[in-house]
Amino acid sequence: MRHGGGVRVALAAVTIPERIRLDKKFAAIREPWQPRIAGELNGQHLKLARIAGAFIWHAHAEADELFLVHRGRFRMEFRDGTVELAAGDVIIVPRGVEHRPVTYDGEEAEIVLFEPAGTRNTGNIDHARTVHAPGRI
Repeated sequence: MRHGGGVRVALAAVTIPERIRLDKKFAAIREPWQPRIAGELNGQHLKLARIAGAFIWHAHAEADELFLVHRGRFRMEFRDGTVELAAGDVIIVPRGVEHRPVTYDGEEAEIVLFEPAGTRNTGNIDHARTVHAPGRI
C-alpha cells in the first residue's frame, strides 16, 4: 500500500519488462525483407528487419512509419527525391507517401521500425515480399 495525502492506494503487481538486445535479435534474422516483431507498445509494433537491395514502391494509407537505422546505410527513395540514411539516423514516412528503401550495391542494413500493429510491409501492394503475419523474435 502506498500513502498519498491520507488516501491508501493499492499498487498492482508489475511485471518487469524484458530487455531487448538488438544485436541478438538481429542475429536471429537471416533473410532480408522479412520483418520480425520484437515488441509492442500502445498499439504499435516494434519491428526489426534486415534489408538488402531495393524494396518495392508502396505506401501506407492509414499509417505513418518510423525507420531507425541500427547498422549500415540505405537511401529512402520518394517519387520527388531521396534521403540518405546511416546508422543512428531516423526518418518518419508520413501516411500515404509512396516510398521504397534501397541499400547501396552489395550492402545490407539493419532497421528498426515503429508502426501500428497490423501494418503490412508492402502497404497497399500485394507482392511476393508481402509478410502477412510477421513472426516474433
